[in-house]
Amino acid sequence: MYRHTQIGTLLLLLLAAVEIGLLAILMYEAPDPVLKITLAVLPLLALMFGWLTVEIDGGRLRWFFGIGLIRKSRELIEIENAKSVRNSWIWGWGIRLTPHGWLYNVSGLDAVEVTLKSGKKFRIGTDDAQGLERAIQQALGQ
Repeated sequence: MYRHTQIGTLLLLLLAAVEIGLLAILMYEAPDPVLKITLAVLPLLALMFGWLTVEIDGGRLRWFFGIGLIRKSRELIEIENAKSVRNSWIWGWGIRLTPHGWLYNVSGLDAVEVTLKSGKKFRIGTDDAQGLERAIQQALGQ
């Protein structure tokens, strides 16, 4: 019904730049265990948090980072409403608790705020806020 992936371009570029810088240091320095571990962890971080996919299918709203080790979902029946919003820049990227509930974001400031029938809210960052809002509302029959 709906599937969209936003790539965290700046995050991936930053991780790549750090990786390249550390590799350059490794060429001129004696191998340090911490450096080796860091070199191994950075690509894993890119795979885990480099992009955010959101989908609506089979009565569920699902979203997951990267290769899907970190994932969340909600039954559509639990959702009251969804609206496009703009996040504060200080909330950053990743998974954050904000004054508006949990935020799941890889890039940018646009998001869709989902209000549950319980009154709880969360936000999913996206570069397709209008499309995601419309897809959720259509799935809810609004």
